[in-house]
This record gives sequence, C-alpha cells and structure tokens, in this order.
Amino acid sequence: MTDPGAPRPVSPRDRGARHLGLVGALLLVVAGYLDGALPGATTVRVWDSDTGPLTVALWLAGTAAMVGAWWMLRAGAPSARWAYRTAGLWTLPLLFSAPLGSRDVYSYACQGWVYADGDDPYATGVAAAGCPWLEAVAPVWRDTPAPYGPVFVLLAALAVMLGGGLVGTVVALRVLAVAGLLVAALCLPGLARAAGVPARRATWLVLACPLVGVHLVAGAHNDAVMLGLLLPGLLLLTRPVVSAPRITGQRPGWLLAAGMLLGLAVSVKATAGVVLPFAALAAVRGRYTLPVLLRDGGLLAVGVLGAVAVTSLLSGLGLGWIGGLGSSGDTVQWTSPPTAVGMVVDYAGELAGRDLGAVSVARVVGLVLLAGFLVFLWWRTWSALRGSTRAATPTGASAADHCPDPRVARWRLALGGAGVALVATVVLAPVFHPWYATWPLAVLAVTAGRTTWFVLPCAAASFLALPDGTNVARLVKAPGAVAMTLLVLAILLWAPSRLRRQSPGGSPT
Repeated sequence: MTDPGAPRPVSPRDRGARHLGLVGALLLVVAGYLDGALPGATTVRVWDSDTGPLTVALWLAGTAAMVGAWWMLRAGAPSARWAYRTAGLWTLPLLFSAPLGSRDVYSYACQGWVYADGDDPYATGVAAAGCPWLEAVAPVWRDTPAPYGPVFVLLAALAVMLGGGLVGTVVALRVLAVAGLLVAALCLPGLARAAGVPARRATWLVLACPLVGVHLVAGAHNDAVMLGLLLPGLLLLTRPVVSAPRITGQRPGWLLAAGMLLGLAVSVKATAGVVLPFAALAAVRGRYTLPVLLRDGGLLAVGVLGAVAVTSLLSGLGLGWIGGLGSSGDTVQWTSPPTAVGMVVDYAGELAGRDLGAVSVARVVGLVLLAGFLVFLWWRTWSALRGSTRAATPTGASAADHCPDPRVARWRLALGGAGVALVATVVLAPVFHPWYATWPLAVLAVTAGRTTWFVLPCAAASFLALPDGTNVARLVKAPGAVAMTLLVLAILLWAPSRLRRQSPGGSPT
C-alpha cells in the first residue's frame, strides 16, 4: 500500500496551482497600494475612491486565484519542501505590500507607543494617550484598551523603539509576525508526524492558506506571534512520541519548557488558553489516570502560570490586561453566529416597535454554551484516552483507524480535541474576524483525517475583508444575519440525526 505521506512527483496541476497563487498574490499587492489599509485613508472607503472599482476587481481576482490554488492541492502538495517553497513564493510579494484586510497593525503601533511613553495601554485608549499616529487607527479602536497580553505589548513597544516612525514600526511589527509564522512553519512537520498526518498536506493547508498570507503577513496580525509560541509548545509535548518511542515518562524540564511557551502564547493572545486543558492531556505519559494527569499536567501548568506571572510582573502591567479582553466584542457583525441570532431577534423587535437588546443576551448565551461545550469536549477526550486508543475522537472519528501506534493515536486524540475547542471558540465568540480562522486551522491541519469541513470555511472567510479593512459583512448586514441564523437552525436540526447515524468507529474527520 502506498504511504499517503510519501512525496509524489510534481504534476502540471501542481505547477499550475503554484503559478495561479503567485498571480493572485501579485494582484493583491497592487490592490493594496491602490486602496489598501494605508495610514491616511481611515475616512475614505474603497468604493468612494477614484480607483475603487479597479481595486475591488483586483482584490476579487487575486483572492479567488489564491483560494483556488490552495483548494486545488488541499489533499496535499507533492512534498513538504515543495509546499514550503510555494508558500514562500506567494508570501514574498506580500512582504512588501501595504497593510491588507484591516488596520489593526496601526492599533498595535499606538498601543506599543502608549507603553513606551510610560502609560498603561490597559487603562488608557490610544486617543486619550495622545498617540501621534491616531489618524491611522480605525475609529472603533481609538478609545478601547488593549485586548492583548503583556508579551505582545512589550513586543509592540520594542517595534516602536526600533522603527522610530509609523512606517518603521509597521515594518518591525511585520517582521515579528513573519518570525512567528516561520517558527510555526518549522513545527508543522513534527506535529503532523506525531499525529500520523502527512506533513506535505499539513504544511500546505496552513502555509498556503490565503488567510495566512493576507492577514498574518501583509496584515501583520499578532495571531502569527501567538502561533509561533503555541505550536513549539505543543511540539515539545510530542518529543517522546517522535524521538524516543520507548520512553513512557517525560522529563520535568520538557514539560516546564512546553508550559512556558504555552504561557507566553496566552500572554500574546488569551485565546491560546483554550488549548491548555488538552495540552495537559497530551502531556500525560503512561496510563491515563488522575494521579498521572495531576503529575504531568501539573508540571505543565507550573510552566504556564510562571510565564504569565513573570511577563505580567516584568512589564509592570500586572494582570490589567485581563480587563481589556472584553473590548474585542465592541463591533456587531453577523459573522459571529450568536451575534447574528441576536441581530435577527432585534430586527423582529424593531418591526414590533420594541428594542429588545437581544445581541448582548445572545452573546452571553453563546459564551455559556462555549464553556459547557469545552467542558464536555475535554471530558469526552479524557474518557476516550482512558478507555481505549480506538475510542471515538471528539469529532466522532476513530483516532486509531489510521494510527496503529497507540502513542500516535493518543496524541491525535488530545491535539484533535484542542483543534475542535478552537473551532468552537471561533464559532461561539461574540466577534469573528477572518484571521481568527487561522487558530483552528493550524491545529486541525496536523490532526484531522478529513479536511473539507474546516478548509471550506477558511476559503469563504478569505473573501470577507476588502483591502482597506472594510468588512464585507457590513454591506449585507440584515441579509447576512438572516442567512447565518438560518444556517444555525439548519445545523441544529441536522446535527442530532447525524450523531444518531454515526457509529463509534466512524471514518476520520
């Protein structure tokens, strides 16, 4: 039987995908310099500019080309090396692009300036602090505290000091994002091998995804830095699996180091915390019993808490950053399913002449459902790991169907649970932005057997942000909210019958 992870010959289809994606990246760079998220364009929407129609056409063609090329090889590139080279080729022009898809990089710059100037970015908005680059920041973020952890605030302040001016700071922030992405990229083959997934597929799905090039590279989003700390932390947990299969225990030093990296990831963006309970399961060596979980997971937790505490203290900001986490929910868009449901209820209330305020209620319900689902998911993963390596995965798949090595099957179960947890976080959070999809993508790409269920939404999300940062969802607010609500209802009606038909030993996700 042919090894699905073995390299294959490069075909004309592969070459065509490589060239198509490169053309798409070049078109997006041109669109970016015409009407991208440039510093002085906060009050002019792309469709109001003289070159607006051309920009939108270039953006649509470029995005379609990159998405199409990525989709063509979703089953895997010819080899991991070929995937690295192709993704690098597509990324090269985006390195020199104007910021694309959002204006968040200017918020980062101002938050770093506030800290470098001696103020607390968790207590003072960038407008009140007097950031000299305020006009470049999107109005919605000018009066909100920083929602990021102290590690990223320190990195943003460093970018300000190294960059000098706004352009230099943006360049420094992009360098940081690319550095994070490079570290994450180097971890993908090891993570994929540990979970029994072809490295040539995992590297392609992550690195060639248009969301990564447009938002993590050109947009310089700090999600790249988070992934650059999260994935190495997870990779350290695989060390006995990929390098010393006969070892049933794990040295405390490796667990502490992994915990520190995961803690640093949380100190960049708190979303990484969703992975921690599943990382504790991955840290277990030997039998899955409560004492062993407390031993190995406890060491991991010491590393996490130590990294968070040290960075919070060294920054002088303490835990004030936790209070800023809620500010990311200030925007109301139907791309978040709970928000969409609340919007539809509010629209119905308006027709009856009543202000129901359902959006805030729906968001709270979404967060409650998220908390309950995460607990259920963790318990199901724990039970599967304790019971048998052939038990159903959190997504209904048999982890051992294609993983004869029990160590690989266990790792795939634990990390797969983390991927599903990130999916739930993205779906049930009060706000959704396209680059949020890169969180579960990076984990699911190295664990999932079936990929269409998360690749297709990533492809759709690539079309949600215009070059200047305008969210396309704003243009179809009411119809979008209704469509999303209908989709939620359809899934709720379909899911129970799907679960009843699904056998415990179903095919991989």
